[in-house]
Amino acid sequence: MVCDDLGDVLMTQLFSRPSGGVHFLTDMEVTAKDRLQVEEQVEQMLSGLGSEVSLCDLGLELSKPATLRKNVTYIVCAVVFNDQEEVLMVQEAKHDCYKQWYLPAGRVEVGESLEEALRREVREEAGFDCQPITLLLIQEQGPQWIRFIFLARTTGGSIKTLKAADQESLQASWWDRQSSMPLRGRDILRLIEYGLKYHRNPWHPITLPLDISCRHIVQRLLLVFVGAEKQIWILLIRAPTPHLPTAAALKTHAMTWAANMVVQEALPSSYYDYEVNTLGVISLQHNGRQHGKTDGVCFNTVVALVPDRAPRDEDGLEVKWPVPVTPPPVENPRYVWMEVQEPALREKLLQETQNPSLLPIHSLY
Repeated sequence: MVCDDLGDVLMTQLFSRPSGGVHFLTDMEVTAKDRLQVEEQVEQMLSGLGSEVSLCDLGLELSKPATLRKNVTYIVCAVVFNDQEEVLMVQEAKHDCYKQWYLPAGRVEVGESLEEALRREVREEAGFDCQPITLLLIQEQGPQWIRFIFLARTTGGSIKTLKAADQESLQASWWDRQSSMPLRGRDILRLIEYGLKYHRNPWHPITLPLDISCRHIVQRLLLVFVGAEKQIWILLIRAPTPHLPTAAALKTHAMTWAANMVVQEALPSSYYDYEVNTLGVISLQHNGRQHGKTDGVCFNTVVALVPDRAPRDEDGLEVKWPVPVTPPPVENPRYVWMEVQEPALREKLLQETQNPSLLPIHSLY
């Protein structure tokens, strides 16, 4: 089945579910107790804490459990600087890129956590022991290929020389980023710039994988709408108790398409009038120690629902559209909008939507 056909099937499944008519559901249906619990969950999530994925609300029937070497590949990549802001590079030993240079990187092996894989790759390829500082960036080509780029620092060992050349690498070197060096790929220049930017001025909180197991690759959504008067609403699943939606990633789409699936199901009539923007990752959860059972990843994300309006009219003149006061009405009884009442939480969410300080996730599709 081609991608478009699967998308049609998914849309049919989403919109053919019985809804009992159109339901314009608001936070009047959220009790004070439920509101408090949701706001506490959001506060914990924004502080970088995770929680077990006890259920997946959408897309699970179209997803398979993540299993390394079978249907998912995770790559770890290290950006390491010395005191002179030179970056650690390794010279490739592989036949197809022999003697070219790249950042220390490689596949996560069965039974490894992401940090364990990073330490192993840096030690094997560059000779150093290292300590991850933070994730810098996540790149993906759907759930089947995900690259986790870390900023790290050396904690021991010594740089690998040609005398220690093996199948992992020929040698390692510190690169001043100015002198000539034959690179395996120019994609790493962007990663180095991300690392240098964070090294000089950290612009999002330290974000390292949380040791919480997950079977599938899923996106947990803190999906927010900002009204004209700076009110904040959060989209929730109503049962068994109101909670943030979790959707499985589909191999035919970018991982963040899971957020679009949720909006398609909750707000079908409004879907094409809004942009679904995954602003970034607050935290991610991975364990990896039980092959095929804990190889999944849960990405806890902030998603903004923003009106999709043309900035200019047909004559090329700038148009200033009014900002909606309230979110688009929910049409599916599974969902409900909840307005955030707690002032400090409202300010935090407003800040994250206007000037996000979140771990970026980029699709390479």
